[in-house]
Amino acid sequence: MRVLFEPYTLRSLTVPNRIWMAPMCQYSAATQGPLTGVATDWHLAHYAARAVGGTGLVLVEATAVSPEGRISPADLGLWNEEQTAGLRRVAEFLTAQGTVPGIQLAHAGRKASTDAPWRGGAPLGPEQDGWRPHAPSPVPFDAAHPVPEELTPEQIRGVVDQFADAARRALAAGFQVAEIHGAHGYLVGEFLSPHSNHRSDAYGGSFEGRTRFALEVVDAVRAVWPQDLPLFFRISATDWLADGGWTVDDTVRLAGLLRAHGVDLLDVSSGGNAADVTIPTGPGYQVPFAARVRAETDLPVAAVGLITEPGQAEKILASGEADAVLLGRELLREPYWARRAARELGAGGVPVPLPVPDQYGRAMR
Repeated sequence: MRVLFEPYTLRSLTVPNRIWMAPMCQYSAATQGPLTGVATDWHLAHYAARAVGGTGLVLVEATAVSPEGRISPADLGLWNEEQTAGLRRVAEFLTAQGTVPGIQLAHAGRKASTDAPWRGGAPLGPEQDGWRPHAPSPVPFDAAHPVPEELTPEQIRGVVDQFADAARRALAAGFQVAEIHGAHGYLVGEFLSPHSNHRSDAYGGSFEGRTRFALEVVDAVRAVWPQDLPLFFRISATDWLADGGWTVDDTVRLAGLLRAHGVDLLDVSSGGNAADVTIPTGPGYQVPFAARVRAETDLPVAAVGLITEPGQAEKILASGEADAVLLGRELLREPYWARRAARELGAGGVPVPLPVPDQYGRAMR
């Protein structure tokens, strides 16, 4: 069997294959009144297509744990029961197709209150339905972003509780994987990096101080997330700064702590916390970061970043660089990527088990 199509088990949960969908914001939730942050028909159709397409695990996009934790006014949320109900129908449909439903829990920190990317992604002020962002330190992301409000220790504890509450709601909605968003310059990642965390209290300074918030969030979520279900953590392995940022060495060191605190898999990305950095992108450019974590710790990893071809994905897994691959934009372009991979990798007579919905059987067998 091709490794790409082998099942993968974490705790008591078995994912049918190693083709997973990375969380990607759709900026398409309801934005008014009591339905703010509620999933719409777009979300159901969007995620359903990838499940029917054979994706083994779908991680629903960054879902805010509080109103001020949204990236944009149109982000999904999980701070009330209306949002829970809206996401339940997504999770139920994915489960019915044999796809594992997962969700990423997030707080945007200093990068909150921005417009949708297709409208330029500029920061939004209160007169544009925006709000003042919160962050570890009063350091803006760039010159275009406002100075964020520094979180007090009491507010930090409140955000930790918000992550736990969102995890409870995710479970009630039917999700089987929870992922904490610690990447791309959002709140958890902002605490990790000395580039964005200039605090002098227990949540800043040393590596131990800067990782305190992340570990408190992990502990709070793990305490309410069932012991038989896996918890993921997404990280930016590096800020891509020559000096003064989060590094791959830091990532490897944190991976061991995350494992000890009950994280089951590290979703390894990079960047997003420093503006105007040069990132040398190319096919699989982030895979070496995942491979190093896997080689130097006992924490399973998923690789992401310009993984586009079935043979490329198979090679990453077969060579032991990662335990699964997360596809992002490629699954936006091609929802049925897993089915194409099955055809291509099975062309040599190697059986590739990928169930086909009865309704589509006559076209795919």
